[in-house]
Amino acid sequence: MRESKMLSNQRGITLIGFLIVLAAALFVAYIAMKLVPIYLNHYSIVTSIKSLAAEPDAANMSDSRLRDSLSRKFMTSYVKHVTVRDIEIVRSTGIEVIAEYEVREDLIGNLDAVVTFRHVQALN
Repeated sequence: MRESKMLSNQRGITLIGFLIVLAAALFVAYIAMKLVPIYLNHYSIVTSIKSLAAEPDAANMSDSRLRDSLSRKFMTSYVKHVTVRDIEIVRSTGIEVIAEYEVREDLIGNLDAVVTFRHVQALN
């Protein structure tokens, strides 16, 4: 009688429940492994553009000189997915450097993740 009472008080997760939780956790980890590098790359792009804006006399540089400086910053930051040709430099009342791009990443089979970014940085 004592054994049956102990068995009825036991609580825990079943093997099937554990496998479902494990599968969900592995799926989330897989998606994170695919998407986190894309966001880290975007952070490198934003950091490079901000450091370009912080350079003295950046607002007086020519477009080709801005692109050359940005290209060197992209190389040292190991930027992927974006080249200097993808960066737009707009001169109106001030100078703005615009990075607008999208990244496609294969997930499973024919299912892709499409992540779009837009960053505008004014040069002073």
